[in-house]
Amino acid sequence: MAKVRPAPIESLEAYKHISPDSGQPTVIHSNYNPKIKAHVPQDSLHEEFTPPRDRGSYADPEKKALFAVAKPADVTESIGTELKNVQLSQLDTKQLDELAALVNERGVVFFRDQDLTTERQVEIFEHFGVLDIHPTQKDTKHFIVGGNNADWRTLLKYTPWPMSEFHSDTSFEINPPSYSLLRMEEHPEVGGDTAWVSGYGLYDELSPHMQKLLEGLHAVHTSRLQYDTTIDYFGDKPRRPPIDTHHPAIRTHPVTGLKSLNVNLAYCTGFAELKKAESDALLQFLNLLIHSSDDHYVRWKWEAGSIALWDNRTCLHRIIPGNYHTGTRRGIRTTVFGEKPFYDPKSEGRQQREEQLLAKSNE
Repeated sequence: MAKVRPAPIESLEAYKHISPDSGQPTVIHSNYNPKIKAHVPQDSLHEEFTPPRDRGSYADPEKKALFAVAKPADVTESIGTELKNVQLSQLDTKQLDELAALVNERGVVFFRDQDLTTERQVEIFEHFGVLDIHPTQKDTKHFIVGGNNADWRTLLKYTPWPMSEFHSDTSFEINPPSYSLLRMEEHPEVGGDTAWVSGYGLYDELSPHMQKLLEGLHAVHTSRLQYDTTIDYFGDKPRRPPIDTHHPAIRTHPVTGLKSLNVNLAYCTGFAELKKAESDALLQFLNLLIHSSDDHYVRWKWEAGSIALWDNRTCLHRIIPGNYHTGTRRGIRTTVFGEKPFYDPKSEGRQQREEQLLAKSNE
């Protein structure tokens, strides 16, 4: 297999402006970066809409049809289940609805040695909802995910988007994605793993006072940083203009009714109700929380034919960065629009619900 090579960092506009004092590149504001300034997006911004009812809400809570053909194996206590001895391509609509409900509960579900085609993948996701289109997606039904082993720490000096950080897919949209599925077609033997962390678990780890604070805040989600970086570094042509949205920092899942942390490190820049210094301090704390919550974390080692299906409303994910892997990394991702994020004060945390159920069982 050919070696994965990063995009040349020297292609950044900053490398055309070398400081005479340090000999290092200097960052050029996006308004004066000719590549960014010259780009005219082909599409308008998405408008808010009400998506179809979530397929997980139609499922049998016991998932008898799904578990009749698939063996579930939890990967960790908090997040991640692998379904064994089953082909995703063969599931019927009832089993797919139960799969959606399992993803709602477990955050991410894994499969290996799958025969799924792109056409069947799209068909399954059209059952789950309305197909989303990523800002840099060329095909209107799926997105090609590659590999990039660039020196991301150096890139952050000259590009504004922390592309290697934990995130939920395009969380800046008015209707951010609910479900995402990544099917790996080619993958190196080493490197390129993906990690997920449970938003349910992150919420539960907060103190009651911090939970209450975040429940009253809106996180600022922006595509501006991704927009600038994809043009300057990757040479992409984003389909839509950049957008800022304010979503509840704690959201309620429409199927499970559970609370989840709705702040990520790639697209969130602060909190609408706080001053800059307050926002920065809170983001720094949440950065520490996300990166230190190993008890709510799962890491998946990919192979060709592997699949991960996750719920962006219940977890964050990232590709594990590194410059050590060789070979081609190529996957096909499909996503569907979710509801506009909301917070229901009557909803509950996962730990709170489990404690209540335990108390009732002991009565």
